[in-house]
Amino acid sequence: MKRLSQEEIRDLAKAVLATKPDELTCDEWLDYAAQYAELVAEGAPVPEALREAARHLDLCPECAEELRACLLALAAR
Repeated sequence: MKRLSQEEIRDLAKAVLATKPDELTCDEWLDYAAQYAELVAEGAPVPEALREAARHLDLCPECAEELRACLLALAAR
């Protein structure tokens, strides 16, 4: 089994401390992904209803990557 580096432990601890009990899951975030990506692509403000979706991206690199892919697709059309 691989041992975690000090940096990995620190990053993990930061992520744990930043989470809330009612945090969106990745599946829940995907429900908002298209709407959120369109707002970001337009430079529109994020409404209160999507604030948790925005917060999820700060904690989840996989969903942040999904958003980048959505933004690239939107830019290509």
